[in-house]
Amino acid sequence: MSKQLQALLELHQLERLEVGLFRGKCENLGLPQVYGGQVIGQALSASGSTVDVNRTVHSFHSYFLHPGDITKPIIYDVEKLRDGKSFSTRRVKAIQNGRPIFYLTASYLGDDEGFDHQEVTMPNVHGPEGLPSESQLAESLAEYLPEHIQKAFCGEKAIEVRPVVVNNPLNPEKLPAKQYLWIKANGQLPDDPILHQCLLGYGSDWGFLVTALFPHGVSLLTPKFQVATIDHSMWFHRPFKMDEWLLYVIESPTTSNTRGLVRGEIYNQQGQLVATAVQEGVMRFRNQ
Repeated sequence: MSKQLQALLELHQLERLEVGLFRGKCENLGLPQVYGGQVIGQALSASGSTVDVNRTVHSFHSYFLHPGDITKPIIYDVEKLRDGKSFSTRRVKAIQNGRPIFYLTASYLGDDEGFDHQEVTMPNVHGPEGLPSESQLAESLAEYLPEHIQKAFCGEKAIEVRPVVVNNPLNPEKLPAKQYLWIKANGQLPDDPILHQCLLGYGSDWGFLVTALFPHGVSLLTPKFQVATIDHSMWFHRPFKMDEWLLYVIESPTTSNTRGLVRGEIYNQQGQLVATAVQEGVMRFRNQ
């Protein structure tokens, strides 16, 4: 296991302050605020620790209210909404500086027999083998990147990301609003389904909203351009392992009124759809 992945696992090991109340550290990725995937992953870790061990997340819905401060811990307040015969529901409030910065509602379910079908097909794209990682691509551009961007994108990462098609963020082309990312934890993980779900929640926010920028020829490095997540939802359909390659198929069906919508399908290498994600975010120049 890489030291980066070990640090990410420790990030998801929250301090229990009392019943339903947890404290999590923040990681500094070189970004101006807390990475949204971190808050998602930690909120899932907090809520999952209050649920029967035989139940896992089947869906969550979340809202980002304020940017997180990377210099301060985050308090996670977990409210039990339901513990029924089949389902458990939790609501998590993430707090910094005395105010909520994020809300997440998650629903949990145990294994059960039921119908199973899949209408969508995994796209036939280049496999992860031989593709450069996002970190390697960033390192090839390092001399042109601001220092804080180098910290965020260069060097070994806990979650390895390999894009199938590369769009240079320093000189972005206008491309269709679709991308394919191979993602995998950088090392072997414990066999804990909740942990794998937390890490997929963490990784699902990386490179997600930028897909909506592709048709417009801008990127996160475009001067005076702002991108921020409004909400993020996921549905977990089938068991998966985050330490095996997963294909993240992302598309943006629409952008309008400074908002972009993206949705993603996540497949294992056997072609099974294991999760779906949807996100809306703000995309605008700062003088607007």
